[in-house]
Amino acid sequence: MGEKVVAGGFDLSDRQRYRRKLHECLEGLERLLAEKRFDRPKNMMGLEIELNLAGTDGLPRMVNAQVLERIASPDFQTELGMFNLEVNVLPHRLGGRVFDQLAEELSAGLGYAHRQAAEIDAGVVMIGILPTISRTDLVTANLSAVDRYSLLNEQILMMRGEDFTLDIDGVERLIWTSGSIVPEAACTSVQLHLQVTPARFSAVWNAAQAATAAQIAVGANSPFLFGRELWRESRPPLFTQATDTRPPELQAQGVRPRTWFGERWVDSAYELFAENVRYFPSLLPICDEEEPLRVLAEGGVPSLQELVLHNGTVYRWNRPVYGVADGVPHLRVENRVLPAGPTVTDVVANAAFYYGLVRTLADEPRPVWTRLPFAEAEANFDAACRYGIEARLRWPRRGRAGGLVSVPAVRLVLDELLPMAAAGLDAWGIEPADRDHYLGIIEERCRRRVNGATWQVDTYHRALAAGLERDEALAATTRRYSELMHKGDPVHTWPVGLTEEVGAAVPVVR
Repeated sequence: MGEKVVAGGFDLSDRQRYRRKLHECLEGLERLLAEKRFDRPKNMMGLEIELNLAGTDGLPRMVNAQVLERIASPDFQTELGMFNLEVNVLPHRLGGRVFDQLAEELSAGLGYAHRQAAEIDAGVVMIGILPTISRTDLVTANLSAVDRYSLLNEQILMMRGEDFTLDIDGVERLIWTSGSIVPEAACTSVQLHLQVTPARFSAVWNAAQAATAAQIAVGANSPFLFGRELWRESRPPLFTQATDTRPPELQAQGVRPRTWFGERWVDSAYELFAENVRYFPSLLPICDEEEPLRVLAEGGVPSLQELVLHNGTVYRWNRPVYGVADGVPHLRVENRVLPAGPTVTDVVANAAFYYGLVRTLADEPRPVWTRLPFAEAEANFDAACRYGIEARLRWPRRGRAGGLVSVPAVRLVLDELLPMAAAGLDAWGIEPADRDHYLGIIEERCRRRVNGATWQVDTYHRALAAGLERDEALAATTRRYSELMHKGDPVHTWPVGLTEEVGAAVPVVR
């Protein structure tokens, strides 16, 4: 479909027809839900990781097409920038030793990709934002040579009507104007999928929303952009601003951004799909030949292509997903908040924490979202992005007294959320060895107040103190990060600095 449209462009009738098809898809989804046509519980999870390509000098390399040709595996795909790749892990059933299995598969796949990239002086780096990325790297010429990326760039720019302004005020402030969406390519993330039944969808999505702040606090790994130290997890503000179709006047009117946290707890999956159609104009009005209501009338299962495409251009941090597998429709919650890296072990630990925590939060008889205002959940997300593992979060007070309390994120995770995650993994049937190993990594990060972001910042400042200039310090930090990433030990064990040193004393968590 995309090939046809690139050649001919869109006209007014394309958008009108697409809107009509979107509403037909929504009606089709509503009927499928009413008729209880969705797949039964299978405890299925999935994982995608976006990756950077960098040379031995630590600088980005625009060679994804050549690397993909060498890898020659459908598990690896292009991403927005020519210095990006994405790896997709086949769905797994939650249970047993699934996390060890995931770690083994990811290590093998990424190791192979890294060796193939090395043949052309590049390597795979799992990191939220490559510290060495520069303004000259994020230009239209470095979009991957795939029509859908060029088309998306054109349509977002047309809708916005002017250049994008990036303004991120953190430890330092960054202000920059871009004439394309390519800065979005600097953001590389992990996406965690969980298949759910319609009846469970709202509880799982609400639980995932409540969990985002804790995920970011323990997993932040993106403190730098363009040589500036910004937020501990700078991807969310960068991604939000780099995809913002609203000129300042529409922002002032309160029009919703395409990348957003949401604005309320929900009662069904349908509400989210309907909001996406109601609030957001189409970016890619590409119509499929399928007539979803006719397919339903004939007893078939529609693919709802227009709804799926539109849903993919609304960048919720927890996204609803409709899919069809083996002729049966299903729903998934796609969690998109985590940065890539630092190591395979850390990625799998983050996944274990998420799947366990969401299971328990969704099962609670008195759910957290009945006690935590949605605005507080969003404020927690912002605080975790700004301050990472040093964030303070607002959370419902335990016991009958009720109300909210402000608590250090590490204290909340250690005292409440890790036990919840352990109970959730038990409920999924995860083997105790897997549970204890991967949740133990999250525990140690909290006890030491260390994650990928703190390691990058501390190592960078040591490099500055040793006399390196800013750009040299960032490049040296990136090279050291890559070296330790490929060794594979979790980030809380990494020695700070550019060479092996005895680690500092473990701080006391208060």
